[in-house]
Amino acid sequence: MITLKSDREIAGMQAAGDILAGLFHELEDYIKPGMSTWDIDHFSYKYIVGHGATPGELNFEGYKYSTCISVNDVICHGCPSKDIIVKNGDLIKLDTVIDYKGYLSDACHAIVVGKASPEVQKLMDVTRKALYLGIDQAVVGNRIGDIGFAIQDYAENQLGYGVVRDYIGHGIGPTMHERPDVPHYGKAGHGKRLKAGMTITIEPMINVGSYECSGPDDDGWTIHTVDGSLSCQYEHTLVVTEDGPKILTSFDHERDAKYLLP
Repeated sequence: MITLKSDREIAGMQAAGDILAGLFHELEDYIKPGMSTWDIDHFSYKYIVGHGATPGELNFEGYKYSTCISVNDVICHGCPSKDIIVKNGDLIKLDTVIDYKGYLSDACHAIVVGKASPEVQKLMDVTRKALYLGIDQAVVGNRIGDIGFAIQDYAENQLGYGVVRDYIGHGIGPTMHERPDVPHYGKAGHGKRLKAGMTITIEPMINVGSYECSGPDDDGWTIHTVDGSLSCQYEHTLVVTEDGPKILTSFDHERDAKYLLP
């Protein structure tokens, strides 16, 4: 069943999203070459609880960490570890869920350690644009397939990148994963019709090479690209409104001005 959220629920999810956006801003300054992904996760945990919230991923289906930290060819669900040391040029995808007073928001932000290579910068730019092309389609009366088609047509059909099929967006709130499923590929005009009050995530994972995945690793979670190519992800939680899609996890209000609630 797909639930339509009330103004009160949307306001709560926005508050959770604001905490998540603040965490990403802090991490952009915090992450430096030579630290471990465990350090990054520990910092994130302290930030989240310090703002009166709970890491939604911690203990979710047995997951032991507050964040997923996926480096370079890791597509998603990277487990923080004291043995994974980040270095200059690494592409890090930081994905987490904030639970604030029972309201959830989910987002992923990509950060480069130090200076990005041209290949990494282009991949980040393409993935970010793909996300926003998908968001543009999240309007009342459109269908889920319109979101996936916009992303796949741009990143894969036009530019030759691989759009991951195995991991997709979803409805969210009051639980982490709800209906509808939101693939980042598909056919325009197909799938569930979008209605005002639906809250969903759009979170394209874009690979330089094949769209196929490898894994999980022995930890039971970490997923790699099948060919070892780089992967990037950006994600927002948003609400469908009569006035268009509104982002609840914005960490760049100037860029997202047309997507923000009044």
